[in-house]
Amino acid sequence: MKMLFRQLPTAMIGGAATLPSSSFLAVRSNHILSIPHNHANVPHCNLIKMGLSSQKYIAVKLLVMYLDSRKTFEIDRMLKEFNGFNLVVHNCLINANLQWGNAFDACRLFDEMPERNEVSWTALISGLLRNGNVDRAMHYFERNPFSTVFTWTATISGLVQNSMSFRAMVLYKKMLQSGVLPNHITFTSVIKACIELGDFRLGNSVLGLIVKTSFEDNLCVSNSLVKLFLRFGEIDSARKTFDRMEGKDVVSWTTILDMYVEMGDLREARRIFDEMPERNEITWSAMISRFSQSGNAEEAVKLFRQMVIEKFKPNISCYSSVISALASLEALQAGRNIHAHVTKIGMEMNVFVGSSLVDFYCKCGNTKDGFLLFDSLPYKNIVCWNTMVSGYSLNGQLAEAMELFNRIPRKNNISWNSLITGHLCVENFSEAFEVFNEMILCGELPNKSTFSSVLKACANMASLEKGKYAHAKALKLGFQHDIFVGTALVDMYAKSGSVESSRMIFHRMPMKNEIVWTAMIQGLAENGFAEESLSLFQEMEKTSSIAPNELILSSVLFACSHCGLVDEGLSYFNSMEKIYGVKPNERHYTSVVDMLSRSGRLLEAEKFMANMPFEPEANAWAALLSGCKTYGNESLGEKIAEKLLKVAETKVGGYILLSNVYALGGKWVDVMNTRELMNERGIKKNGGCSWIELRDRVHVFYSQDENRTRSMEIYSVLQLFNCEIQSAFA
Repeated sequence: MKMLFRQLPTAMIGGAATLPSSSFLAVRSNHILSIPHNHANVPHCNLIKMGLSSQKYIAVKLLVMYLDSRKTFEIDRMLKEFNGFNLVVHNCLINANLQWGNAFDACRLFDEMPERNEVSWTALISGLLRNGNVDRAMHYFERNPFSTVFTWTATISGLVQNSMSFRAMVLYKKMLQSGVLPNHITFTSVIKACIELGDFRLGNSVLGLIVKTSFEDNLCVSNSLVKLFLRFGEIDSARKTFDRMEGKDVVSWTTILDMYVEMGDLREARRIFDEMPERNEITWSAMISRFSQSGNAEEAVKLFRQMVIEKFKPNISCYSSVISALASLEALQAGRNIHAHVTKIGMEMNVFVGSSLVDFYCKCGNTKDGFLLFDSLPYKNIVCWNTMVSGYSLNGQLAEAMELFNRIPRKNNISWNSLITGHLCVENFSEAFEVFNEMILCGELPNKSTFSSVLKACANMASLEKGKYAHAKALKLGFQHDIFVGTALVDMYAKSGSVESSRMIFHRMPMKNEIVWTAMIQGLAENGFAEESLSLFQEMEKTSSIAPNELILSSVLFACSHCGLVDEGLSYFNSMEKIYGVKPNERHYTSVVDMLSRSGRLLEAEKFMANMPFEPEANAWAALLSGCKTYGNESLGEKIAEKLLKVAETKVGGYILLSNVYALGGKWVDVMNTRELMNERGIKKNGGCSWIELRDRVHVFYSQDENRTRSMEIYSVLQLFNCEIQSAFA
């Protein structure tokens, strides 16, 4: 009996009764393999020869072995050797049925037991929770006569695993009220629940009990605390907890690595990685994955090479990560080499590696090879299908993307998002919205990524009605507080001219990152509220911890340019590197040129361009040329136009501006020569257009367009309006 208890520490042998026959298991489990009786297990035969097989604890171990391998014949024979009811055997059978997914049979076996111990109850409850049978598990938990930390912990952990963190915390509170103190596993599960609930106050209360019960030095608990602190931005506390840990495992090091990666401090992450006393395939894979996901693809590839040099064997996750990194770099040949290697070791047909390779070829613009690989995969999960649809979409092959999309056995919102993104890439904004509508009609729920894309399409169409429709759907699905959706709404309303709505959403957002500040500052500037835009920028500096970035400062310069605040704009420009630590790029220099040109300081703008640390971009020359046109500086305009035409020979804007400069000076021969030069070089000016949205349809009208069926009526009405306007001002 002592030996049996030592072998199975959570089990006890009970009294005599009737054992269930193995035929019950064989019939009930469709997954049990039927093994011929003459294929007896060799170790079992040796034990029989040695006369040990009849010892009860050895017989139990043999039964467990046969249950694990699902050998029906051997299970049947072993059960016959147990004469009468055996509690340990019953517990083993219940556990086996739960592992096979036979929750009904496990419960039936449990209910038929004449005697049950704590192991019986705990195994059944945790097994049911593991299989997702939460209600049935809680039914047995409430009837459980054993109120120990093990049963409470198994139930709390199971609820957390089923994403029922609030319910788990309610149970945790009841556990404390019943006088049962948690153990290290309880605390680990409870901290995970606090993280999922996003409740740092609750986490702090759990931390207090951890310290009180002296579990703060437990490795598992410490690892969980590091994750808790990181989740809520308590970087110093996370680092102190990590440094205090005497024994650190792979989880500890990986967690602290994640901290520095999320902070963007990849140099420190690499230093920590190099300090690790021991590294294995898992740590290497984790590090490569983190660098790849954070956008540092080159470092991920270097780490992979170092891993191979140091004779570590990459796993599936590692291959997937390095292939993704090579996809980001569009390193076609290096990716082909990895492909050849995974084919050689028989890993090519793995769905995860295969999906990564499909994504790699598509991002390198080789959708043909991507599809050949996709088509050859014996098993395709939804990720694989979505990857290929996304690959076609991002390469502008929308017909192929649509055809494959229609073949997906079971679509999810990522499938629809891939198609919407494809239309956005080729600027088919109206079609993107139509796909969104179809998605709603099919009953698929959009996610925040869907709304970000659709609102971007509405912003580019300047379609306020469609934007409001998408906004209403987002509100209905509870995305009103999501920062990405909120940012897209601010941008959409601003670009659609509804600045008041944009302001309202911005001020209601509970959290604001640098992107939403940028969208609002830029939106105000572009809609003519330049002074308010600058005031908002100053408010951001005073009330938030966000440091101005390149885009925000570009919007500030734009605002200064459009409200004539030249000196203030120059002050911001000169402060960029000194105060904000942002080195000005071509766009910032162009904004200054535009600012000076708009205010008539043309010679100062020309001098500024001459002192730029790089060649001015075409837009800078165009801005100065536009200033020459506005202020009638014909001589400077001709000089600037020549430089502009050299920089952008195929850009129509420069030719038009030059033509306008000549026209202002009355040089009509030069105007004609400029137009002829455009014709010789095959450069055409797109006709001016306007559009109106009527009954959910956008009607576009081009200058001198006579292709519409009712064009004669339209021009008649326009002529009538023109006559009325002229008579009104006569």
